[in-house]
Amino acid sequence: MTSNISATKAGHWDLGGRQVARLGYGTMQLTGPGVMGPPRDRAEAVAVLRRAVELGVNHIDTSDYYGPYVANEILREALHPYTDDLVLVTKVGARRTPDGGWPEALSPDELREAVHDNLRRLGVEQIGVVNLRMPGFAEPEDRSVEEPFTVLAELREQGLIGQLGVSNVTPAQLAEAQKIAPVVCVQNLYNIVQRRDEELVRICADQGIAYVPFFPLGGFELVSDPRVKAVADRHNATVPQVALAWLFQRSPNLLAIPGTSSVAHLEENIAGASLRLSEEDVAALDGIA
Repeated sequence: MTSNISATKAGHWDLGGRQVARLGYGTMQLTGPGVMGPPRDRAEAVAVLRRAVELGVNHIDTSDYYGPYVANEILREALHPYTDDLVLVTKVGARRTPDGGWPEALSPDELREAVHDNLRRLGVEQIGVVNLRMPGFAEPEDRSVEEPFTVLAELREQGLIGQLGVSNVTPAQLAEAQKIAPVVCVQNLYNIVQRRDEELVRICADQGIAYVPFFPLGGFELVSDPRVKAVADRHNATVPQVALAWLFQRSPNLLAIPGTSSVAHLEENIAGASLRLSEEDVAALDGIA
């Protein structure tokens, strides 16, 4: 199964002037339970990152608040010095508490400190893309992004950030950010079973902005749906592979950053990049939401 797989089979996208494979990798699962502390098997975590790059992944999504700090430290251990084509994307705007909470950290001082912390732990002079993560989860909070995004735009002008993105935002918040500086990607909740963001996916596609869904595999709700299992069985594939294939065929600006702490699961996800769904498959999957 592993000899002919490649992340690049899902195609590429221009992310602010850098060509990235549409199938990337997210580092959140390289940490311990609850995204806190070290992983059970650090050697396996390092191996996952190295194998991802071997298979053509050149878009890695991370954050200093995964662990906290653990994911970035493992990323540096595994891949530093980074290849020229590797695009590192991080998020700022939240922090972790000892009990595992995710409170916002959107003050100017907190944002500046977060960017410098990411630079130091990743071992780079410039981060490829920094996403401003706004509060809320099930849906974004209706509030202004002007002050925090302006801080990041200033850091970009200083050369510490290559490109800017936004996360957990509405179409109005995206438009507000774009008045301040260019936005190359949006990272929101979207998958086969969570499609509240259809309008924003279309807006981004029309403007050439990458839409990078978090939780692209849909979770337990997707796994339990017999329609997805039926499509997977027709292709001798897994449910997560079908979920990724659906995203890649949904819109050309959709990228995916599924995470895993297992090399075997990583290879399974990447094998899904070559899966092509029929019109019948897509119609069945579109009926889920």
